[in-house]
Amino acid sequence: MKTTKRVFDVVVSAALLLILLPLLAMIAAAVVATMGRPVIFRQERSGLHGRLFVMYKFRTMKNATGPDGRPLPDRERLTPLGRLLRAASLDELPELFNVLKGEMSVVGPRPPVPAEVAEYQDWHLQRLMVTPGLTGLWQVNGRSDLSFDEMVRLDLYYAEHWSPWLDIKLMLRTVPVVLTGRGAY
Repeated sequence: MKTTKRVFDVVVSAALLLILLPLLAMIAAAVVATMGRPVIFRQERSGLHGRLFVMYKFRTMKNATGPDGRPLPDRERLTPLGRLLRAASLDELPELFNVLKGEMSVVGPRPPVPAEVAEYQDWHLQRLMVTPGLTGLWQVNGRSDLSFDEMVRLDLYYAEHWSPWLDIKLMLRTVPVVLTGRGAY
């Protein structure tokens, strides 16, 4: 089953990257024009079995700091382009490279930041038993509108009930969620 999922991930991510290449280039140019460089935001995340990897996203915030030299709050650094990219989930497209590298899957739980994992209760750690994904049960059931425990329960359900058919259903359910921006933050 793991081989089937990996082949599916490589085929889907490679195809999407080829199809979306013009869009990726336009987004990259817009990020440079409105925020400068770097175009890609890199953040360490916890993947399968808690292994750390660097996740890629399009940058959505400017590097603004206050008089004390500390970064301003996210809401003050988020640009209009960044809001648009997040609402349409376009900031997530560079994660397709993480899928190609095998660090992520097309479908699976969202990869948590290591500081979050450090705060996990034992039952939360079970969500790290599957490869994290671009989309999953959490994303199609409300994203940031759900509590942390609801997210973990959905991730655990996915880990225990994974099937190719479940992945296909979740990919199909992702399209209307992304188009409506439901639960985006």
